[in-house]
Amino acid sequence: MPVGEDQKQHLELARDIAQKFNNDFAKTIARAGYDGGFFPLPEPLITGPATRVMSLRDGTKKMSKSDESDTDAHQSHRRRRHHRAKKIRKAKTDPEPLPSETKGLEGRPEADNLVGIYAALAETGKEAVLRDFGNAPFSKFKESLAELAATRLVPIGTEMRRLMADPVEIDRILDDGAKPGTCHCRSDPRHDQGHRRLRHG
Repeated sequence: MPVGEDQKQHLELARDIAQKFNNDFAKTIARAGYDGGFFPLPEPLITGPATRVMSLRDGTKKMSKSDESDTDAHQSHRRRRHHRAKKIRKAKTDPEPLPSETKGLEGRPEADNLVGIYAALAETGKEAVLRDFGNAPFSKFKESLAELAATRLVPIGTEMRRLMADPVEIDRILDDGAKPGTCHCRSDPRHDQGHRRLRHG
Protein backbone atom coordinates (compact mmCIF):
# COMPACT_ATOMS: atom_id res chain seq x y z
CA MET A 1 0.00 0.00 0.00
CA PRO A 2 1.56 3.35 -1.01
CA VAL A 3 2.01 5.59 2.03
CA GLY A 4 4.34 8.28 3.30
CA GLU A 5 6.71 7.67 6.19
CA ASP A 6 4.27 9.39 8.56
CA GLN A 7 1.55 6.84 7.76
CA LYS A 8 3.76 3.78 8.18
CA GLN A 9 2.89 3.37 11.87
CA HIS A 10 -0.84 3.40 11.08
CA LEU A 11 -0.38 0.72 8.45
CA GLU A 12 1.65 -1.35 10.90
CA LEU A 13 -1.20 -1.10 13.43
CA ALA A 14 -3.66 -2.34 10.79
CA ARG A 15 -1.27 -5.17 10.00
CA ASP A 16 -1.02 -6.17 13.69
CA ILE A 17 -4.83 -6.21 14.03
CA ALA A 18 -5.23 -8.31 10.89
CA GLN A 19 -2.53 -10.72 12.05
CA LYS A 20 -4.13 -11.14 15.48
CA PHE A 21 -7.56 -11.78 13.94
CA ASN A 22 -6.10 -14.35 11.58
CA ASN A 23 -4.27 -16.07 14.44
CA ASP A 24 -7.15 -15.98 16.94
CA PHE A 25 -9.66 -17.41 14.48
CA ALA A 26 -7.29 -19.52 12.41
CA LYS A 27 -9.30 -22.76 12.67
CA THR A 28 -12.62 -21.10 11.85
CA ILE A 29 -11.03 -19.22 8.95
CA ALA A 30 -9.53 -22.44 7.59
CA ARG A 31 -12.89 -24.24 7.82
CA ALA A 32 -14.45 -21.38 5.88
CA GLY A 33 -12.03 -22.06 3.05
CA TYR A 34 -9.67 -19.12 3.43
CA ASP A 35 -6.10 -20.31 3.06
CA GLY A 36 -3.44 -18.10 4.57
CA GLY A 37 -5.77 -15.97 6.71
CA PHE A 38 -8.97 -14.01 6.22
CA PHE A 39 -7.37 -10.55 6.17
CA PRO A 40 -4.38 -9.89 3.92
CA LEU A 41 -1.44 -8.30 5.74
CA PRO A 42 -0.73 -4.86 4.26
CA GLU A 43 2.83 -3.93 3.43
CA PRO A 44 3.97 -0.29 3.24
CA LEU A 45 5.18 0.94 -0.12
CA ILE A 46 7.21 4.08 0.55
CA THR A 47 8.62 5.54 -2.64
CA GLY A 48 9.22 8.88 -4.29
CA PRO A 49 11.33 11.95 -3.55
CA ALA A 50 9.09 13.36 -0.79
CA THR A 51 8.10 10.47 1.45
CA ARG A 52 8.14 12.86 4.41
CA VAL A 53 7.47 16.59 3.89
CA MET A 54 9.21 18.61 6.57
CA SER A 55 8.40 22.06 7.94
CA LEU A 56 9.07 25.05 5.72
CA ARG A 57 10.29 26.84 8.85
CA ASP A 58 12.73 24.16 9.98
CA GLY A 59 13.78 21.35 7.67
CA THR A 60 14.66 19.11 10.62
CA LYS A 61 11.12 19.08 12.02
CA LYS A 62 7.92 17.44 10.83
CA MET A 63 5.43 19.77 9.16
CA SER A 64 2.81 20.85 11.68
CA LYS A 65 -0.89 21.53 11.16
CA SER A 66 -0.18 25.26 11.27
CA ASP A 67 2.30 24.82 8.42
CA GLU A 68 -0.28 22.91 6.38
CA SER A 69 -3.21 25.25 7.00
CA ASP A 70 -4.20 27.43 4.10
CA THR A 71 -6.17 30.63 3.82
CA ASP A 72 -9.87 30.80 4.52
CA ALA A 73 -11.84 28.54 2.20
CA HIS A 74 -14.01 31.46 1.10
CA GLN A 75 -11.10 33.57 -0.13
CA SER A 76 -10.55 33.98 -3.84
CA HIS A 77 -8.41 31.75 -6.01
CA ARG A 78 -5.93 34.62 -6.43
CA ARG A 79 -5.58 35.16 -2.67
CA ARG A 80 -5.06 31.46 -1.99
CA ARG A 81 -2.43 31.30 -4.71
CA HIS A 82 -0.70 34.38 -3.26
CA HIS A 83 -0.80 32.94 0.25
CA ARG A 84 0.81 29.65 -0.82
CA ALA A 85 3.49 31.45 -2.84
CA LYS A 86 4.26 33.68 0.15
CA LYS A 87 4.80 30.62 2.36
CA ILE A 88 7.23 29.14 -0.14
CA ARG A 89 9.13 32.40 -0.59
CA LYS A 90 9.50 32.69 3.19
CA ALA A 91 10.64 29.05 3.59
CA LYS A 92 13.86 28.76 5.53
CA THR A 93 16.98 28.11 3.46
CA ASP A 94 20.73 28.35 3.91
CA PRO A 95 22.95 30.99 2.26
CA GLU A 96 24.50 28.63 -0.31
CA PRO A 97 23.03 28.14 -3.81
CA LEU A 98 21.45 24.84 -4.75
CA PRO A 99 23.92 22.04 -5.46
CA SER A 100 24.14 20.44 -8.87
CA GLU A 101 23.88 16.86 -7.53
CA THR A 102 22.01 15.12 -4.73
CA LYS A 103 25.13 14.48 -2.65
CA GLY A 104 25.32 18.23 -2.13
CA LEU A 105 21.99 18.12 -0.26
CA GLU A 106 23.55 16.18 2.62
CA GLY A 107 23.57 18.26 5.79
CA ARG A 108 21.21 20.80 4.20
CA PRO A 109 17.74 19.75 5.43
CA GLU A 110 15.87 22.83 4.18
CA ALA A 111 17.34 22.54 0.68
CA ASP A 112 16.66 18.81 0.61
CA ASN A 113 13.05 19.38 1.71
CA LEU A 114 12.29 21.99 -0.95
CA VAL A 115 13.95 19.99 -3.71
CA GLY A 116 11.96 16.92 -2.63
CA ILE A 117 8.69 18.86 -2.70
CA TYR A 118 9.48 20.18 -6.18
CA ALA A 119 10.40 16.71 -7.43
CA ALA A 120 7.18 15.20 -6.04
CA LEU A 121 4.99 17.90 -7.60
CA ALA A 122 6.82 17.62 -10.94
CA GLU A 123 6.70 13.80 -10.77
CA THR A 124 10.43 13.53 -11.30
CA GLY A 125 13.54 12.86 -9.24
CA LYS A 126 15.74 15.14 -7.19
CA GLU A 127 18.55 14.58 -9.69
CA ALA A 128 16.45 16.05 -12.50
CA VAL A 129 15.50 19.06 -10.37
CA LEU A 130 19.14 19.78 -9.56
CA ARG A 131 20.10 19.46 -13.22
CA ASP A 132 17.70 22.31 -13.92
CA PHE A 133 18.40 24.44 -10.85
CA GLY A 134 21.91 23.45 -9.74
CA ASN A 135 23.97 26.49 -8.66
CA ALA A 136 20.87 28.69 -8.91
CA PRO A 137 19.97 31.02 -6.02
CA PHE A 138 17.11 29.95 -3.79
CA SER A 139 15.11 33.03 -4.79
CA LYS A 140 14.84 31.78 -8.38
CA PHE A 141 14.10 28.21 -7.28
CA LYS A 142 11.39 29.29 -4.84
CA GLU A 143 9.62 31.29 -7.54
CA SER A 144 9.54 28.23 -9.79
CA LEU A 145 8.40 26.05 -6.88
CA ALA A 146 5.61 28.50 -6.00
CA GLU A 147 4.39 28.48 -9.60
CA LEU A 148 4.51 24.68 -9.78
CA ALA A 149 2.69 24.33 -6.46
CA ALA A 150 -0.05 26.65 -7.66
CA THR A 151 -0.43 24.73 -10.91
CA ARG A 152 -0.67 21.35 -9.19
CA LEU A 153 -2.34 22.14 -5.86
CA VAL A 154 -4.88 24.87 -6.60
CA PRO A 155 -7.05 22.63 -8.83
CA ILE A 156 -7.03 19.96 -6.10
CA GLY A 157 -8.10 22.50 -3.48
CA THR A 158 -10.80 23.84 -5.76
CA GLU A 159 -12.24 20.36 -6.29
CA MET A 160 -12.09 19.61 -2.56
CA ARG A 161 -14.03 22.77 -1.73
CA ARG A 162 -16.60 21.95 -4.41
CA LEU A 163 -17.16 18.49 -2.95
CA MET A 164 -17.27 19.70 0.65
CA ALA A 165 -20.01 22.13 -0.34
CA ASP A 166 -22.04 19.33 -1.95
CA PRO A 167 -22.60 16.44 0.51
CA VAL A 168 -25.14 14.88 -1.84
CA GLU A 169 -22.43 14.49 -4.46
CA ILE A 170 -20.10 12.94 -1.89
CA ASP A 171 -22.78 10.41 -0.94
CA ARG A 172 -23.32 9.59 -4.60
CA ILE A 173 -19.59 9.00 -5.13
CA LEU A 174 -19.41 6.78 -2.05
CA ASP A 175 -22.44 4.80 -3.19
CA ASP A 176 -20.95 4.32 -6.64
CA GLY A 177 -17.67 3.20 -5.13
CA ALA A 178 -19.40 0.65 -2.93
CA LYS A 179 -21.38 -0.98 -5.75
CA PRO A 180 -18.61 -3.03 -7.40
CA GLY A 181 -17.55 -4.55 -4.04
CA THR A 182 -21.11 -5.32 -3.08
CA CYS A 183 -21.85 -6.94 -6.41
CA HIS A 184 -18.67 -8.99 -6.22
CA CYS A 185 -19.49 -10.31 -2.77
CA ARG A 186 -23.00 -11.25 -3.71
CA SER A 187 -21.86 -13.02 -6.85
CA ASP A 188 -19.38 -15.18 -4.91
CA PRO A 189 -21.22 -17.88 -2.92
CA ARG A 190 -17.96 -18.98 -1.35
CA HIS A 191 -17.46 -15.48 0.05
CA ASP A 192 -20.98 -15.41 1.53
CA GLN A 193 -20.61 -18.90 2.94
CA GLY A 194 -17.28 -17.98 4.48
CA HIS A 195 -18.77 -14.94 6.20
CA ARG A 196 -21.61 -17.05 7.64
CA ARG A 197 -19.15 -19.61 8.96
CA LEU A 198 -17.01 -16.91 10.53
CA ARG A 199 -20.05 -15.35 12.22
CA HIS A 200 -21.35 -18.60 13.63
CA GLY A 201 -18.04 -20.32 14.27
